[in-house]
Amino acid sequence: MIQASQVTPSTPRKIDPPLKKGEKLPRLLAIANQKGGVGKTTTAVNMATALAAVGKRVMLLDLDPQGNASTGLGVKRSEIRKSAYDLLFEEGLNPAELCVPTKVPGLYVVPSSMHLAGAEIELVTAKRREYRLREALRRPLPFDYVIIDCPPSLSLVTLNALVAVDAIVVPLQCEFYALEGLSHLVKTIERVKQHFNPKLDIHGVLLTMYDPRNRLSGAVADDVREFFGEKVYNTVIPRNVKLSEAPSYGLPAIVYDMKCPGAQAYIRLAGEIIRREKKIMEVASLSTNEAQDNSKLIENNTQNQEVSA
Repeated sequence: MIQASQVTPSTPRKIDPPLKKGEKLPRLLAIANQKGGVGKTTTAVNMATALAAVGKRVMLLDLDPQGNASTGLGVKRSEIRKSAYDLLFEEGLNPAELCVPTKVPGLYVVPSSMHLAGAEIELVTAKRREYRLREALRRPLPFDYVIIDCPPSLSLVTLNALVAVDAIVVPLQCEFYALEGLSHLVKTIERVKQHFNPKLDIHGVLLTMYDPRNRLSGAVADDVREFFGEKVYNTVIPRNVKLSEAPSYGLPAIVYDMKCPGAQAYIRLAGEIIRREKKIMEVASLSTNEAQDNSKLIENNTQNQEVSA
């Protein structure tokens, strides 16, 4: 778990290189929650699949040493040559060159590696340890979205993901214990914003494993919506056996059984994410235009003052 000292910069804040004319960065989203068993990997795999299904080019980066996202997309460990571990520790690697194609058109995965289990220890003494992933990912890539499946802990590997991404999707199981660690995650996000990534935001909180027959599920959902408000997605992921079966076939649930309630929920989630993304882009565009207008106004005022003098 990330300690206070680990969210204090060991090096100056990273300044991203300027983009050339016509270049565009993909949107980077992390699926993060330090509690295991909340549907994080299921969400990463099926959200990425649903986005690819509507025509987006998506790269899924599997940062979890267990590698469930990789195997859930049919990647065989024997076929892995370069992995997310190499992306963290080998400078100059292009993520696009590490991608393994999946059975889903438009969806590629940078697979996990067992070496990630020891990455925490190696990162402690690494140069620019908090920015390793940001330096690898904040570049023009042939993708619309990069989805990062984080390990179920607030480690230095997870910190690298939070420093790199634009926003976080937080899967939250509709059970009481799932709420306990949420406040710590929110505090960590605030520290990361303060020290490393000022633009980091919570894209949304996703309620998972929802059971309408269980009063506790409803109570937890109400509490989360009261605390996070509009940040909570309208889409709720139900408990569904097909979501559990699909990975054993190396398939996302959306491909395994598109008509099952779980798959349909993730398809609705993808639509909701795209709608939110459009709003975010509109707000960013307005802010940019306002900044340009203010700059021109200041410049004109300065020129007028010089003429008057």
